[in-house]
Amino acid sequence: MHKTATDQRSPQRRKRDEHIAAQPHLPPLVLPPDAPAAPLEAYLDRNRPRPQAIAGVVENGVIRLLDPAAKLPERTRVIIVSAHAA
Repeated sequence: MHKTATDQRSPQRRKRDEHIAAQPHLPPLVLPPDAPAAPLEAYLDRNRPRPQAIAGVVENGVIRLLDPAAKLPERTRVIIVSAHAA
């Protein structure tokens, strides 16, 4: 049985979502008949680097990597996964 949830979006968010949904769809790509097929992952790999899992410790709000050989570019976004809640 499917249960519906109440819409908890703000009026501004609901208006923005409706505006985005009303935008016309992009036309399909025009490819030559002999174009090679490629999985979606091949396209995604070209545009973004793959995520990395690196062990680290958070001390006083600063992330310290446990592997001294691991280097991250400056201003890298990280996702912190906790083994347990504080």
